[in-house]
Amino acid sequence: MKIEPRDAILKLLSERSAGKTICPSEAARAIGGEDWRDIMPTVHAAARALAEEGIVELRQGGERVGSEGIVGPYRIAGRGPD
Repeated sequence: MKIEPRDAILKLLSERSAGKTICPSEAARAIGGEDWRDIMPTVHAAARALAEEGIVELRQGGERVGSEGIVGPYRIAGRGPD
């Protein structure tokens, strides 16, 4: 059974303590193993979509950033209760 990037992101976040983040490459590795780099574009797209839906937050340097215009490394965080 193929794991979708969205599902991999949400699964990894559910396994972390509240407030902890994951790197997009962790989701890609969970899906693609040795070929994880090939999957990175779809993981980035899934992370952006989840952020736009308000399900996750994207963070750079510990600060929340929008889903568009991210340059460089970022982390994915689950959304806590508002």
